[in-house]
Amino acid sequence: MSTTTTPRIPTQRGPAPAPPPPRREPNPLLRWLLFGVGAAVVWSLINTDVGVRSLIQGRDGAARLLEGLFPPDLDGTLLSRVGTAIIETLQISIAALVLGAVIGLPLAALMAGNVQAPGWLSGGARAIATTLRGVPELLWALLFVATVGLGPAAGVYAITLHAAGLIAKLCSEQLEAVDSAPVEAMRLTGASRTATALLAIFPQARANIASQLLYQWECNIRSSVIIGFVGAGGIGQALGISMNLFRYQEMATLLIAVLILVIGVDRISRAFRAHLGAASHNPTPTLTTRFRQLLTRRKS
Repeated sequence: MSTTTTPRIPTQRGPAPAPPPPRREPNPLLRWLLFGVGAAVVWSLINTDVGVRSLIQGRDGAARLLEGLFPPDLDGTLLSRVGTAIIETLQISIAALVLGAVIGLPLAALMAGNVQAPGWLSGGARAIATTLRGVPELLWALLFVATVGLGPAAGVYAITLHAAGLIAKLCSEQLEAVDSAPVEAMRLTGASRTATALLAIFPQARANIASQLLYQWECNIRSSVIIGFVGAGGIGQALGISMNLFRYQEMATLLIAVLILVIGVDRISRAFRAHLGAASHNPTPTLTTRFRQLLTRRKS
């Protein structure tokens, strides 16, 4: 009796599986840092009495305030005063923007690292900008009210100084974010620092700097409302008077006017920024853009 043996089929061996990536141990410093941040947040919320309980305790006062605000006062004399206050607020914001740009843009040019200003100039400009934006507009307003008296002039000076510090910082970052290739090409031709800044750095950052100035104009509007409470002119000063005299219906009309003004300025600023096409030089790609790039690489 013969037996048949089944031939053995050689098993096909594939490539050896890749070893798993080494497991990264969590950074203990990062863990303690996150714990410290969480503890600081909880500590701050508890000690400032933030929570549902404080809101419930203040419900009676909120009800009285809301009851006093409605209906808004639409008297013709009041509306005329509100219109005058809005115009004054716009004048304060525009004047402060122009003066802030006159002070802030030269500081930004000196602070930008790719402009390569001398160290003593760059350091001095950075110290000035830090000082200007480090003092709040409200404190500047108190100082100027005590110096030049009540009125819009104090508001313009206060917002100008704070805006100059912000413009210097934000615009210097825009100057540093430009493409370095044209800048290096200008330097290789033997161009001076001033020529390189004017011909290779500023033209690239022009649109984004304009966008920053428009955003600063929006901030000036909000700031002018706040500093008006200390007598620095504008619609904020009218709001402070109404609040001190408990004229809640008049205050409601002023609040509506402030809201309309802020929304209008925001729309105008957005339209100008869209027209300028202001955007960062290397925008972060979205998920859709990354997916398309990946498909293109695989096809190629």
